[in-house]
Amino acid sequence: MSTTRTSSVVLADLSFAWPDGTVPIHGIDASFDARRTGLIGANGSGKTTLLRLIRGELAPRTGSVAVSGSIGWLPQQLALRSGVTVAEVLGVAPKLDALRAIEAGDADPRHFDVLADDWDVRARARTALDGSGLGRIALDRPVGSLSGGETVLAALAGLRLHRFDVVLLDEPTNDLDRDARHRLYDAMADWRGAVIVVSHDVVLLDLMDETAELRTGSLTLFGGGYSAYRAHLEQEQAAATQALRTAHQKLKVEERQRIDAQTKLARRRRYALNDYEHKRKPKVIMNQRRSEAQVSAGKLRGEVDRKVLDARTAAEEQAGRVREDARVRITLPDPGVAAARRLAELRDDRGTTVVLQGPERLALTGRNGIGKTCLLEMLVHGRDRILAGDADRAPVRAFAHTDRIGYLPQRSDHLDEEITVLDAVRSATPEATPAAVRASLARFLFRGDAVQRRVADLSGGERFRVALARLLLAEPSHQLLVMDEPTNNLDLDTVDALVSALEEYHGGVVVVSHDDAFLARLRIDTRVRLDESGLRREA
Repeated sequence: MSTTRTSSVVLADLSFAWPDGTVPIHGIDASFDARRTGLIGANGSGKTTLLRLIRGELAPRTGSVAVSGSIGWLPQQLALRSGVTVAEVLGVAPKLDALRAIEAGDADPRHFDVLADDWDVRARARTALDGSGLGRIALDRPVGSLSGGETVLAALAGLRLHRFDVVLLDEPTNDLDRDARHRLYDAMADWRGAVIVVSHDVVLLDLMDETAELRTGSLTLFGGGYSAYRAHLEQEQAAATQALRTAHQKLKVEERQRIDAQTKLARRRRYALNDYEHKRKPKVIMNQRRSEAQVSAGKLRGEVDRKVLDARTAAEEQAGRVREDARVRITLPDPGVAAARRLAELRDDRGTTVVLQGPERLALTGRNGIGKTCLLEMLVHGRDRILAGDADRAPVRAFAHTDRIGYLPQRSDHLDEEITVLDAVRSATPEATPAAVRASLARFLFRGDAVQRRVADLSGGERFRVALARLLLAEPSHQLLVMDEPTNNLDLDTVDALVSALEEYHGGVVVVSHDDAFLARLRIDTRVRLDESGLRREA
């Protein structure tokens, strides 16, 4: 069997710039063949932009993108397309429409052209949904009525259904529950063809054949999964840091030796001037010695200066190898909540009641589609209504005992797509000064002209940072934070910053998450599982 691989995606001197002058991608040369590649990088580094360039949605400023074969695409903000149907997400809506028309007796040739020989399209679509655990979902059901995880699984089913040559996945595990994530992991394990996956899910990234990191506009390729790459990078950085220390020590030695040399030269000059002034030797001899001393001093100065320059250049080169990435800094204001202050209450018809008071942390878990997001929205918006679902499901209600609630929803459709980052934050906090808004945004790495970027052009992680910045400036500060899958779109460094901020936050927290590592770090006080029968406390 031949081991020769044909590149499916080739990037040649690829560069891209946004209208505001930001250059997330610069001079990239890379190729991706029929393997699984994990594309990583900090939020806003340009990962989604690179995928959009590969699929031809954006035009490069310089260079080119060459793709062999068809491209399948799972966008990061898929769940925002609430008006489309499951059939549209699967990519079979036109054929299903043509099949229905033919079955109804419409013999228009256009329907036969659209359908071609795909007479079993309905059955294949149903099989694809069944294989993704979505067998109960109708093909004409709107995506807006699905959970985020169900939407992603439906899209993945469509990609497998069409057997694309190149598949681009942007944060595919976002919104997936534990079972759904494992179905995705299984699918990735035997995926055929080229696939490029943008993700912060370490389990998924470790299934990849190679890792590509996008950083400061450049792309670094590594043959192996994420954990192997991190181990390699940590070892490399440890060596670079030690080399930098050694270079700095060498520079200090050379600078000290230059000072010593300058001191000796100055002392010799004083002695020579003293001899000359007192005419201790014949003038011709003193002039000759002065000329020789000047030549010798010039050589010495040149030599020590060269050594200092070489040492400084070496230190600068080693400093360039040490990574100093910008970090998000999150500081949540103290809402001054008393320990006995009741903030929220969950209650089902079986008599189970869960109360959150003071600075407690409550985690709400359960499978996708069970109604976790609906329950959060009931808590935030005061919707006293029974959760939609199966007839035998026990009614569950949520009650808030404060109106000072900060909400970070799973979907980012609460942000106006057409306004700038600056205006998005100012609209939520009109009483804040422009300087305060800019200072808050700077802590979330929106600096300078970046605050003028449109919300529509932001990555999922950048949108989350905008939403969190809106909460920071709330006055009075929020007594209760409600978060729906907050780690979905965050890079690992920003997750660290969020955890640190929540550790110092003295208000209540209600969080929905399938990220067990994240919940463990939050030191959850109460865990509640939502299922068909209602609420269940977990140990």
